[in-house]
Amino acid sequence: MADASQLNSGFSVARPGAWTRIKQVYRGVSNRRTRIYGVTLLVIVCACVFGPYLTGHGINQIYWDHVEQPPSLAEGFLLGTDSNGRDLLTRMLHGGRISLTVALAATMVSLVIGIMYGAVAGYVGGLVDEGMMRLVDMLYCLPFIFFVILLAVLFGRNVVVVFIAIGAVEWLDIARIVRGQVLSLKHKEFVDSARVLGVPAGKIVRRHILPNLSGVIIVYTTLTVPRIILLESALGYLGLGVQEPMASWGVMVADGARVMDTAPWILFFPAAALTLTVFCLNVLGDGLRDYFDPKSR
Repeated sequence: MADASQLNSGFSVARPGAWTRIKQVYRGVSNRRTRIYGVTLLVIVCACVFGPYLTGHGINQIYWDHVEQPPSLAEGFLLGTDSNGRDLLTRMLHGGRISLTVALAATMVSLVIGIMYGAVAGYVGGLVDEGMMRLVDMLYCLPFIFFVILLAVLFGRNVVVVFIAIGAVEWLDIARIVRGQVLSLKHKEFVDSARVLGVPAGKIVRRHILPNLSGVIIVYTTLTVPRIILLESALGYLGLGVQEPMASWGVMVADGARVMDTAPWILFFPAAALTLTVFCLNVLGDGLRDYFDPKSR
């Protein structure tokens, strides 16, 4: 936290770089299980990013002689093929890339909108805060599926529609969280000192309030990404998400559910990847929450 003697000084305290900060958090997380699942999540992300280039199969390459081929190392299909004769491992890694990209992008957009919205509402207060929060309450009443269907009718079913639909509703939670935190911080001594010294309101929020919310924001991010992955997967399962020839874990689970009696591996492997990723993110979020707020342990 900044104090009054540092607010307008020409000197700035050197802050650790991003990689240094990550190492500090990794060493500070005492829960060994959190570390293991954090590393597992990193492996999953790297596999989804680089894996499709290393499998030896094209994402949409069709093998007509190997339709619904069971997993076979001798045939060169480690996880088998799908109902169209495409390598399941390649499709699954590519689908994970899309699911993770949509989740991360929608989370970042929701963070930017929610943090700005909540910070303004909490710091300004009064009628402005009241009006902004009532708007949030109104948006909470918006049926999510109806909104997605409306967008799909207007703009077609594609990944951009999924991204817009999810990002349009996920910022509401972080806006409320940030608003509550700003309300509790804006009357602290270091904020009052900055205000007395004539520091502009925008700079106070940006330099002295939001940095104190980094722990809350990081934990929120790790808990929001798995929720968005599940939302995207649910939309894909309902046929409202990513469309062929692209793939996501939700779409692949929907495809596998149709042939689970004859080719259960088509359902099992994408579902297992989705479950493991969401589980790792949830465990990581719990561990980071304990790190940034020891009282929650």
